Amino acid sequence: MTSPTSTPALVLGRVAPTLPVRDIVRACQAYRAAFGFETVFENGDPVGFAILRKDAAELHLTLQKDTRPVAFNRAHILVSDADEACRRCVAQGFRIIKSVQDKEYGLRAFVFADLDGNRIDVGQVI
Repeated sequence: MTSPTSTPALVLGRVAPTLPVRDIVRACQAYRAAFGFETVFENGDPVGFAILRKDAAELHLTLQKDTRPVAFNRAHILVSDADEACRRCVAQGFRIIKSVQDKEYGLRAFVFADLDGNRIDVGQVI
């Protein structure tokens, strides 16, 4: 058995959440409008998978016509302005689950559900 002190350091690359959506075109449009994401990759005809990117954030969307909402957050996004992000989410028809509040752990945060019920936790470092 190898001891932990003799193993090389493990470097991790990007991690990108994959969200199931019932209408990939509608979901891409909503995330582009709310957060300024760009669609950088699409796969399938019709499209069944898309990668959205904005700054250091990446989001993968997969077409799952029978997806159902779950009662937990599927992703967390750090933003520069939580209040503005919340306003944009509301403008896109995303449901606010938890309103914007300053948290004891140093974030101004809120939780929304997108058009398919995917819960996303959004935070701004304060």
